[in-house]
Amino acid sequence: MPARASSGGSGRKKPASRKPAAKKRMPDGPIAFAVAMFGQFLLVLWKLIAHTVGGAARAVGRSARDLDPDLRRDGAGLVLLAAGILVAGAVWWQSDGPLLAYTRLAVVGTFGTFSPILPLLFLPIAIKLMRTPASGREGDAGRLFIGFSSIMLGLLGLIHIAHGIPQPSEGMEALHKSGGLIGFVASGPLSAVITPWLTGLLLVLVLLFGILVVTATPIRRIPERLQTLFGALLERDTGPDAGIGILGADAEKKRPAKPRRKATPAESVAGDHERPYDSPVLPDESEPVAPALTDEEEAAAAPAGRRGKSRSKPRDPAPDPTPAPGATEQLSIPSRVVEGDYELPVASMLKPGSPVKPRTKANDDVVGALSGVLTQFKLDAEVTGFTRGPTVTRYEIELGPAVKVEKVTALAKNISLAVKSADVRIQSPIPGKSAIGVEIPNTDKDIVSLGDVLRSPVATSDDHPMLVGLGKDVEGSNVVANLAKMPHVLVAGATGAGKSTCINGLITSLMMRSTPDEVRMILVDPKRVELTMYEGIPHLITPIITSPKKAAEALQWVVGEMDRRYDDLAASGYRHVDDFNAAVRKGELTAPPGSERVYEPYPYLLVIVDELADLMMVAPRDVEDAVVRITQLARAAGIHLVLATQRPSVDVVTGLIKANVPSRLAFATSSLSDSRVILDQPGAEKLVGKGDALFLPMGAGKPIRLQNAWVSEKEIRAIVDHCKKQSEPSYREDVAAPETKKKEIDEDIGDDLDLLLQAVELVVTTQFGSTSMLQRKLRVGFAKAGRLMDLMESRDVVGPSEGSKARDVLVTPDELPGVLADIRG
Repeated sequence: MPARASSGGSGRKKPASRKPAAKKRMPDGPIAFAVAMFGQFLLVLWKLIAHTVGGAARAVGRSARDLDPDLRRDGAGLVLLAAGILVAGAVWWQSDGPLLAYTRLAVVGTFGTFSPILPLLFLPIAIKLMRTPASGREGDAGRLFIGFSSIMLGLLGLIHIAHGIPQPSEGMEALHKSGGLIGFVASGPLSAVITPWLTGLLLVLVLLFGILVVTATPIRRIPERLQTLFGALLERDTGPDAGIGILGADAEKKRPAKPRRKATPAESVAGDHERPYDSPVLPDESEPVAPALTDEEEAAAAPAGRRGKSRSKPRDPAPDPTPAPGATEQLSIPSRVVEGDYELPVASMLKPGSPVKPRTKANDDVVGALSGVLTQFKLDAEVTGFTRGPTVTRYEIELGPAVKVEKVTALAKNISLAVKSADVRIQSPIPGKSAIGVEIPNTDKDIVSLGDVLRSPVATSDDHPMLVGLGKDVEGSNVVANLAKMPHVLVAGATGAGKSTCINGLITSLMMRSTPDEVRMILVDPKRVELTMYEGIPHLITPIITSPKKAAEALQWVVGEMDRRYDDLAASGYRHVDDFNAAVRKGELTAPPGSERVYEPYPYLLVIVDELADLMMVAPRDVEDAVVRITQLARAAGIHLVLATQRPSVDVVTGLIKANVPSRLAFATSSLSDSRVILDQPGAEKLVGKGDALFLPMGAGKPIRLQNAWVSEKEIRAIVDHCKKQSEPSYREDVAAPETKKKEIDEDIGDDLDLLLQAVELVVTTQFGSTSMLQRKLRVGFAKAGRLMDLMESRDVVGPSEGSKARDVLVTPDELPGVLADIRG
């Protein structure tokens, strides 16, 4: 066994000692040293400048990306205007200066005889950039660039051929008088290979292609566009594309139709009730398309398991996002022909809202966050696009094969954490699509104006007086509803969620579209502050009701009015009030022999209750019975209910009321149970408030998420003042104060006359009608005190009994001597 090298050492070897690195040898001599130090200084200075400039450039780039897209487009437009002014100064005025001289030489040499027209092209492009929102058609810039480049290439090439195809070797003067360098590049090399005539024909095709691209006109639609153009010259609105802009940017916006005589509401809706089913919600014909993700975004959005894999079914290229309606041109509310001198309010009384942005930077951030969640949990799914609405954006997630929907819906809390929002709602699947929808609130919400909804084509295409504007859905489409087809609606939600704004929108829509002869209303406002601004409008059939007791009596009157209408329908043989009204207007109905009655058309009657809970607290049995009878039978009689409450509990919205109110409008609720009371399903507890709602119309399987339309108090007052100037209200006194039988005075006083006089004087002076007080003050028994109270009730001194509460005293102290004299006889 070999001996150890050292008795006390260990078996480890000592690490080899590292040799110190050789120091960099400095040059010998002071001059060489100074030159070396100067070189080092220049190198350090160059690195410092490079880092500073690079950091500044990166900071500017990040700031430019974070800048509002509208501001970026405005900046680009101003830069184009500045370039146009510079080119105009060099070419038109030929101003002195080295910069203008070089600019003139470059422009004239490049564009030739076309150079004087070049400054004029900067102006329309700059104006279009600044006027068109950044959220509009993102493909317009590329399309216009390709189109104008093709036009310029073909035109300059033809000009160059017309001047004999001069060569650059002949001097710049020859190029200046022809098509310039662009004209030479477009025609010279090709003319050397083929004849100039064939080159000219090819350039004509290039020119025509550029014109088609700029005007966004396919070849198959050239006859339609020519017909539209000649129709506009002849002041005729012909063709389906009347009103299309010359640059094709307004292809989806149509010119408002000329006013013409339209059918009366009774004629237009007569017979609608005979159809087996007719949705109360009218769909918007212009359906926005979800913005498609770019290739880079799709690559970033696809999880790692799906990158590099191709689908068996190729995906069609997604179209450009549809521009928000009303961005530059809006349709006007049609002027319907109404009877009498009543004029409907003009559309300008409702201000337009801001255009909806289909895409923002926040949407791209959410797409990345959703893709990260899918990648983190290794799900074979990807975000394929999104649709931005006023309040929420719906992101579409497509699943791969053999992926359960429950795997995505189970990630609701993880998605909420990733997007930093607690109000995430998952819709699985999206109706009509094989995708899952994830609805996430927008950080920059848009306000939906009631004027935009009522000016939309879906509203102007229908003249029904009961059509109201609700708002816009998740896809940005306008949502309107016909109250006559709903036929009753329950509006509920937490305090401040948007119920009062919704009620204001309904009433304002009716004032904008209907006359008092067509629609009459009963407004019940127990809060006394929500509907007071509508006091005095001619559409009211009674002053605004604020007392819950009178509201219950008004509902009983509505039941009687419903019975009277059904009596007329049964006597005349019609099934619906629209048919009855149409027959009355045509003179087909006459009163029976011996009757002096003259038949008149029945207006629609709308009852709006702003707070149902107050009515149910005061007279629950009477209110529930009246509401149930109205909702069960009143549709064919033209009577409809709108019930609003901020306490959607089972004791307010009872089972009988829910069973007969088929349409529901749920705003944000505080609990899941409230959502189930309103919609019979969860969802309302996930709403974000401030007008965010779920609308479940009659016959719909799933609710529609929409942002309720906003109308300001200033606009409401202007419309109310206009309606008041058109007509005075015509009230019916029997609505809130039904006729009551005259009470019979109990003359059997007996020996209690003096005691009755003392009781009347005591009750009137104290203004407190209590049986126990009479027992104490008059020292009589309970039976005698009750008898005195009955005698005073028969003489209208006190009101009826209200249980343990004191009776109301109906006589004032000033009226006491007269009452005592009447009792004495």
